[in-house]
Amino acid sequence: MRALLLGLSGLLIASSGLAFADTKLQTKPTPGAVETRYFTSIDGLMDGNADVILKETRQGKQVTAATLDVCYPVSKMTDRKDRFVVNLAVSGQTLSGATQSLVDKAPVSVKLTRKATGDTFEFRGQIAVGPNVTEVASTDNSDISEREFQDSQSTDDGITPQPKDFSEVSPESVGIRLKLEAVEDFLKGLKGQDVEVAVSSLAVTCDAMRAGQQTINLSVDPDRAAALIEKAKSSSGVVAAGWTTGIVEMDRAIRIPASDWRDGDKLNREKLATAIGNVLTRTLSAKLSAAGWSSTTGKLRLSFKRPSQLFPALGLTETVEVAGLIAPDRPGGSDHLIVWIGTPVITTSDESAGAKLNLSDGSSGEDEGDQKDESGSVEALAKELKGQRWDSDKSAWK
Repeated sequence: MRALLLGLSGLLIASSGLAFADTKLQTKPTPGAVETRYFTSIDGLMDGNADVILKETRQGKQVTAATLDVCYPVSKMTDRKDRFVVNLAVSGQTLSGATQSLVDKAPVSVKLTRKATGDTFEFRGQIAVGPNVTEVASTDNSDISEREFQDSQSTDDGITPQPKDFSEVSPESVGIRLKLEAVEDFLKGLKGQDVEVAVSSLAVTCDAMRAGQQTINLSVDPDRAAALIEKAKSSSGVVAAGWTTGIVEMDRAIRIPASDWRDGDKLNREKLATAIGNVLTRTLSAKLSAAGWSSTTGKLRLSFKRPSQLFPALGLTETVEVAGLIAPDRPGGSDHLIVWIGTPVITTSDESAGAKLNLSDGSSGEDEGDQKDESGSVEALAKELKGQRWDSDKSAWK
């Protein structure tokens, strides 16, 4: 009986070893297997401004099929992009094909010679788009696997449809992702509405052209942001809508109880603006000269004036501009508010009587504001408004 058990044990061990060995053999690549490889750059195309993806299907070292995807500026004077995608015929080391561009419908022809040089590849030849011909002479190109390529293509536009609070997204900033064919009608529908459209989001990027989707960024009064998002979700061609990052930076934000600053269910903006203005008058050693709220974005803008200490005998004046935003600390209503104030932007001018000294400032106003913002304004506001500061280490209010 013992001998029989030992025999069975040996047989099981041997069988396990065979199975393990078989598994190991199966993990080795099969010689001559079909695989897909990518080149994500080929130097020199369209003055170096082209975004290129060359997809190759290979069996062993032999290329059996190839597709060239090129996105490029239509001219040196604009950021507007066009794109072509061409399936290339493979004949030995030669890759060739013809198509037309997707936007301007310009004729495209491609003829390239591909040569392996050790671990890299060399491409030479011509690509013609309309009357413009690009001579290609690109060396030291490395390819990547399908998985590496897919990982490199993942993008995040930061749209959050239902944020738990406004610690990672901004209450006035809305992102709308649409199918490309729906963008024009959507933007035309915003004409005459109380929203700001970010000019930077109007450009159709290469990523947007390839994904077939574009994200439009808007700024709106926080009181109307939720309604705008809900309306956008029902619009034709909208893929996603929600809040995204904006002007609010948590290191310059304060969380305060809402009850002291509301009349019924509405924020008493004038009372809050007066309180903020009084604090900044002290911390900036300046006199409040103007205060106003944007009906479009809900931003508070405060302007202060003070004597410039740069050259006292000249009697120059510094104007200190401070932007602010006040909103519930999370969507859907709250018993707390976020109060955010931006970094002061300071300009110097001659406002004295008589002849004026014309001044120019070659530095950035924001840079100057950063250098002089040592007044402790945010901390003073937190104390005056009985508010909390943000703890970035714990990602929570102190």
